[in-house]
Amino acid sequence: MPPTDRFVMSFAAEPPQEPLPYGRWADTLAGHFRAAVAVLDTEGEEIGELDTQIAWFPDRTYAGRTYIPAVARTTSGYELFGFVSFNEGTQGPSNFEARVDFTAELAEANPDWKLDLNDEVIAAWRGEQGKTADVTLVWGVPLVPGGAIVTAELANLAVDQSELVEDRFTLIAPDNYRSDFLEIKLWTKGGDELAGESLYVDEDEDD
Repeated sequence: MPPTDRFVMSFAAEPPQEPLPYGRWADTLAGHFRAAVAVLDTEGEEIGELDTQIAWFPDRTYAGRTYIPAVARTTSGYELFGFVSFNEGTQGPSNFEARVDFTAELAEANPDWKLDLNDEVIAAWRGEQGKTADVTLVWGVPLVPGGAIVTAELANLAVDQSELVEDRFTLIAPDNYRSDFLEIKLWTKGGDELAGESLYVDEDEDD
């Protein structure tokens, strides 16, 4: 194989190792998630209280730290999204951290969406000539039927992929590198593309 002109980290995260959280483990994670919600800066917005059961997403581990994303709704119709992360050692999980944010942009109000995505930068990766990429945790659900696998592509190069687990997926991939941005794609088992969504949002388009 000849040398590549696109030198960037790819498939750096471990694939999911455990089923979706349930029972006492889900309760432990929920405690950290709720604690982060309690101190969330809502910038004056009345987002209400946590109203629904927390939906957990597949785990991914990067650089020795495991990330389990989550979403939940509030009594005022907002969506909370974030993750709980931790280190795993011989004594079990430790050094828990939770991050949470909120949004009023919901899938049911956007019928044109084919993927409902959340993302959070968790680290930086330094590449050629000191250029950096945002190591980004991406999680979500497909809004069209028939999908089996989700990929993350950077400049048409696959840099991570994940099978759907109970119609949910988690990715960890480099974003915003050399003016390129991640595109998340949904595929059938047979390799047919069903949907694609860029993480880059042009504010002018929203206007």
